[in-house]
Amino acid sequence: MLTFEEKLPGVDNDISLVPLFRGVWRVAPYVILPNTPAGTRVVIEIPEGRMEGRGISAQTLGGANADWFVIGPDGTGTADYRGTMQTADGAAIYVHGHGRCDMAAGFAAGAVLRGHAHFETGSDQYRWLNKIHAVFRGVVIGDGSSGDGIYYDEYFEVR
Repeated sequence: MLTFEEKLPGVDNDISLVPLFRGVWRVAPYVILPNTPAGTRVVIEIPEGRMEGRGISAQTLGGANADWFVIGPDGTGTADYRGTMQTADGAAIYVHGHGRCDMAAGFAAGAVLRGHAHFETGSDQYRWLNKIHAVFRGVVIGDGSSGDGIYYDEYFEVR
């Protein structure tokens, strides 16, 4: 018979969340595609943004920063974000993440998005980011659908 252990075997400590950084991002007017096979597709471009935190100060790089968001028939919002950041010292960091939120009340309800993110970089100084798993939460303040919204988020390293 299988039994559960008091603690995860082979792991000495409990899981913890360590603050990583915070972000602030301007959102462009949403491109909404209703009635797609996946649900309502919402493309949310991020023309400008920055993140600051544990040893990192970076801003959006180029124009390839967006969330390919889907709202399913049950009101579940699913985020699929991809973007590139450039640090103050010139290193490029690719960020990709996924998340979920309750969109049953629509965009104006201030739904809190929660999810996870991974990072990729070739920079020796930031290579530690390649090895971590991060979780985040964020919310759009203002009218994102018209381009007057700001997305605020905070990231934590899972240990």
